[in-house]
Formats: sequence, C-alpha cells, structure tokens
Amino acid sequence: MTLKIAFCGLDCSTCEAYLATQAKDEAEKERIAANWREFYQAPGITAAYVTCDGCTNLEGHAGGHCLECDIRACAIARQVANCAHCAEYEGCAKLERFFGFVPAAKATLDEVRRGL
Repeated sequence: MTLKIAFCGLDCSTCEAYLATQAKDEAEKERIAANWREFYQAPGITAAYVTCDGCTNLEGHAGGHCLECDIRACAIARQVANCAHCAEYEGCAKLERFFGFVPAAKATLDEVRRGL
C-alpha cells in the first residue's frame, strides 16, 4: 500500500476511517464512529464525521477534525504537500504541540524532510 502522508505527518493509509471511506463501507464507518464516541467521550461523532479521503485531498471528504485543524489550515495556506516541505518546519509551535501527542508523526515528517 502506498503511504498517504497528511500535512501533520500522520499516515492516512493506515487510518481506519480513511480505509473504511475508500472501501465505501458504511457499516465499518458506523462501527468506527461508535468506538471513537466512546474512546474520545464525544457523543457527536457520526459516520459522516469519520468519512475522510485524507486531509491533503482538497476535493474529497474531509474527516470531522480536518475541518478544524490549524495544522491543515496553515499547510493549505502555505500550499505545501505536507509540513515537511515548509520553510518554517523547524520550531513550528503548532507541530511541536501535536508531536507531543503523536511522536511518530514527527519521525515521519523528519524522514520526508531528509528526502527533500
């Protein structure tokens, strides 16, 4: 499977919501939504919320958090493929906060950056 690296460094190709959306599996999206409602203690999460074509796909469905993500909004405004391509990558406060929760995303973007 081809990697689909989000602006923040997450790999969409491993995300259960992305995979269910690509498979057009409504039952799986309902199951994911139910799990996320419980895990995140967020009763508003629905199958529509987890419908996602990946945050870098500006034409398709954006998952619920994609629409409110400040990292995504910044990357779109800067017109970069992902944050590894940004001139201000090093020391970015938005990314540093996110990397505190998801260190693997930093490792992914660092790898992308080394390949530039």
